[in-house]
Amino acid sequence: MEFQEKLLFNNNFETKSNVDEAVHQLLLHQLENWELAKKNYTGLNSILERSFKYDGFEIKVQFNPERIRSSAAKVDQKSISERKCFLCSAHLPIEQKGLLYNNRFLILVNPFPIFSRHLTIPALQHRPQQIESDFISMLDLAESLNDYAIFYNGPKCGASAPDHFHFQAGNKGFLPIESEFKRIQSNKTNHTLKSKNGQICFINDYLRKLITIESADKVYISETFNSIYNTLKGFFPQEDEPLLNILAYKENEKFIIQIFPRQKHRPDQFYAEGEKQLLISPASVDFGGVFITPRKEDFDKITANDITDIFNQVSLDTNRFAELEQNMQSLKDFNNYNKKSII
Repeated sequence: MEFQEKLLFNNNFETKSNVDEAVHQLLLHQLENWELAKKNYTGLNSILERSFKYDGFEIKVQFNPERIRSSAAKVDQKSISERKCFLCSAHLPIEQKGLLYNNRFLILVNPFPIFSRHLTIPALQHRPQQIESDFISMLDLAESLNDYAIFYNGPKCGASAPDHFHFQAGNKGFLPIESEFKRIQSNKTNHTLKSKNGQICFINDYLRKLITIESADKVYISETFNSIYNTLKGFFPQEDEPLLNILAYKENEKFIIQIFPRQKHRPDQFYAEGEKQLLISPASVDFGGVFITPRKEDFDKITANDITDIFNQVSLDTNRFAELEQNMQSLKDFNNYNKKSII
C-alpha cells in the first residue's frame, strides 16, 4: 500500500488513544526535514493581522499569501479532472510523512499553515468530500486530538480538494469563536433545545448563522447532526451535500460542535473586477472568526461592512434558518424547549 511509505511511525492510532504527542513529534520531524513546511511555518511569525470589533465579538483578518492556493482554487469538475489529487498518498511530496489513524485516515502537517500547528487529515481512500457517513470520524478525531479543533469544509464551502474526503485541524486558542463561545451563547442565543443528553443552540445574531451542539454523548450528537443535515439537504435538493462548515472540539469532557449552514459558495466580491474585488472564499476558519486574505490589497481595504456583507451573502437566509429551528423543535427527543427573546 502506498500510504505505508508515508508513515512516520508504523503503528495505527485509534479513537481512544491520545494522538497529541505523536502529532507533536510529526510536526518537529516535518519542520526539520521538509524545507517547504519549515519556510512557511517560520513565515507565520511575520503574518499581518487586523481586528474588527462588533457587538460583543471580533473578526480578525489575516494576510497570508501562501493561502492563495486554497482561496483561489478552481473546484469545477473540469479543473479537478485535469489535475492529480494532491491528497492521495501516491501524489504527496516525497518529504511529507504522516500518522495512520483508525486505519482510515492519514494525519499530515499542512505545509501552507494558518495556525501555528495546522493539520490536514485525508481519508486513505479517494472519495468525494461528503460528511454524512463520516461525521462520527470527526468526533473521534476531536476526542483523540485534545489540543486541536477539528474542522470540515464542504465541497462548496472552502474545500480546495472537493474530490478527496478530508478534515483539517488547528491548535486550540487561535479562533476567536473559542473564547467568545460562552458569552455569545449567553447573549445571542435565540433558542435553546435541551434534553437529558445535551443541548442545541440557534444563534442568528452573530453576523453568520450558527447552530451549536453540546454533549458528552456521541450517539446524541450524531443523531442530532443527522437531523440538521437532512433538513438542510431538503433546502438544497440539487446539491450532493448541503452547504455547511463545521468545527468540533472537546472542552470539560463535552464535545462542542459548531455548524455554520450556508446558501452560497463564494460572495459577489470574489468575482468582481478591479477595486471591487475581494479574493475571499470563506471556509471554517473564516466562520470561526479569522478572515484569510491572500492578497495584500484585500487585507488593506477590507472593512467591517464588507465582512458583514460577505457573511450575509453566504450564510443561510433567516427564513430557512427559522424553518430548520422549527423542524428540530418538533422532534420528540427534546423534552424541554426554551425560547429566549433578544432585547
